Amino acid sequence: MSCRRWSICLFALIALVVQSPIRTWASATNNSNDEQVCDPLADYFLGMEDYPEAIRRHRIVINDDPTNALAHYHLGFAYGVVGQHREELAEYQKAISLGLDDWQLFLNLGLLYLEGGQTQDATQVLRLAALLGPERAETHFNLALAYERRGALAQAEQEALLSLRIDPSQPDARNTLGAIYAEEGKYVRASQEWNELVGEIPDYAPARTNLAILQQVESNGSKSAPDSSGFIRNP
Repeated sequence: MSCRRWSICLFALIALVVQSPIRTWASATNNSNDEQVCDPLADYFLGMEDYPEAIRRHRIVINDDPTNALAHYHLGFAYGVVGQHREELAEYQKAISLGLDDWQLFLNLGLLYLEGGQTQDATQVLRLAALLGPERAETHFNLALAYERRGALAQAEQEALLSLRIDPSQPDARNTLGAIYAEEGKYVRASQEWNELVGEIPDYAPARTNLAILQQVESNGSKSAPDSSGFIRNP
């Protein structure tokens, strides 16, 4: 899987480290339409992370059957991993136009919009992903990231907590929840979240970094963060 990369910016006196979202895919899909299938050999190369060969073979599948929505989605995913995002977007949109309503498709489309700074579009699409995959922790986690980018902190906190109720073992979600708490001015909760995370995973660097920054802010007597302009986000 490939991690999205985020630009560097300042969050006033607090520079908080937040994880990047991660792409996901599956060769099978659960949707409300007739069950779709893709070419097993094309999907084999996708699973083996041989993306040039996966692209070549999925293009052959689509040439034989342009209405194969799942093949369009998988082709789009492979394009995204190798950085061809215009082609990625086109294939996702084609898969949707053909009726595919897989939660992973909308999740990856939402991540693509997030990468491009289209936070409103990302939020709308990731809401669909969460509706289609309500039991999937990653849909709620990435929706929390989209809300956080837009400054909708109450909704971001709600989605992060929901993601952690589904799967409490997510260090990235716990770190992000701490960052949301800090943005909301809930420094005690942020400190508790990061301290517990470091206690359980001592080598988890983002939480350690955030704790050090928060301690510095508190030692300087800063109780608020005016002139907020964002996060330092690690790749």
